[in-house]
Amino acid sequence: MKMHILDAGRLAMKKRIYVPECTDKTEMIELPVMAVLLRHKDANILFDTGYHTQVITDAEGRWGPLARAMQVIGTPENNVIDSLKAVGLAPEDIDIVVNSHFHPDHAGCNEFFTNARVVVHEKELAAARSEEGAALGLMPEDWDHPMPMETVTEGHDLMGDGSIITIDLPGHTPGLMGLKVQLENTGTVLLVSDAVNLRRNLDNDEVPKNAWDADAVLASYEKVRKLEAEGGTLICCHDDEQYNALKKGADAYD
Repeated sequence: MKMHILDAGRLAMKKRIYVPECTDKTEMIELPVMAVLLRHKDANILFDTGYHTQVITDAEGRWGPLARAMQVIGTPENNVIDSLKAVGLAPEDIDIVVNSHFHPDHAGCNEFFTNARVVVHEKELAAARSEEGAALGLMPEDWDHPMPMETVTEGHDLMGDGSIITIDLPGHTPGLMGLKVQLENTGTVLLVSDAVNLRRNLDNDEVPKNAWDADAVLASYEKVRKLEAEGGTLICCHDDEQYNALKKGADAYD
């Protein structure tokens, strides 16, 4: 199996959301948005889909008031669909989309993967369908599509061979989940999405201000630390320094 890190956009957010000592309410931090393509012998699997291509030119039209808090700074080619072209794939070639959660920078392009089965944690789907779903940032236009949807829980073996296992990591949202991926040469890779936005958040037990449940975030940090101590390579979701050091596009991990 090969793992490709894909460019799925760039955002600017208020720095104090992620960095507690930042007191300047106007200071921004640049965040990469990524998707991960797993090319298993039996399926092409996409972990998250980034934000919708519409937001590059009309963020307010797609996101409404959220566009005031999350500023798109990516260019038109910074999207998961164009990034897939770099590895010779189109949206119809994706067999499974795994959504870590349903926030618009992680599920925004779901609608384009019409041949895929969508896999999400059962608590995330329940939260999205609840009366609080919109307030949690789980907007139907990102996740409510005709494709078949499979809900899972902790330890789901996606391909039945132990190569891709789901990890429950709630806190950022009620049903956030990551993946524990086993690659032949690279070893274990931990894809944890917004369970760890920045490496410093994990190292310093910093809870971002946009978390759904602070205690759950800290409990997920403990789980991630344990998995990392067991030999897993951690890929944080929005850490620009780490992202810049990763192999990306056609240059795959195996």
